[in-house]
Amino acid sequence: MALLGKTKKEVKNVPAVVAHKAEITSGPTHAILRPHITEKSGMLSQTGKYTFQVMKNANKQSIARAIQVLYKITPKHVTLLNQPARNVFVRGRRGVVPGLRKAIVTVKKGDKIDFV
Repeated sequence: MALLGKTKKEVKNVPAVVAHKAEITSGPTHAILRPHITEKSGMLSQTGKYTFQVMKNANKQSIARAIQVLYKITPKHVTLLNQPARNVFVRGRRGVVPGLRKAIVTVKKGDKIDFV
């Protein structure tokens, strides 16, 4: 039986296993977008906790791998936070400030991360 000009023998099989989405796009460092630098994150960095803005689909393992590759430091703990989008009203127009996903990375006592 032909379906739109193709027989059953001509249909190709698609592989069932697909890698994680963040790793498909471009390597292990794709999970981290940029450091999230504020007064609060500056105070946290003195205690060994560093804040990064990360991709929406990133998980703790991919973020830990990215920190190892970028900064040559093994993180001790990774915490993820989701900030929701919020509605704003500026100059008579409505708008939306997009939400973001942050990661707080804890490193060992002697390790440091320099952003500059």
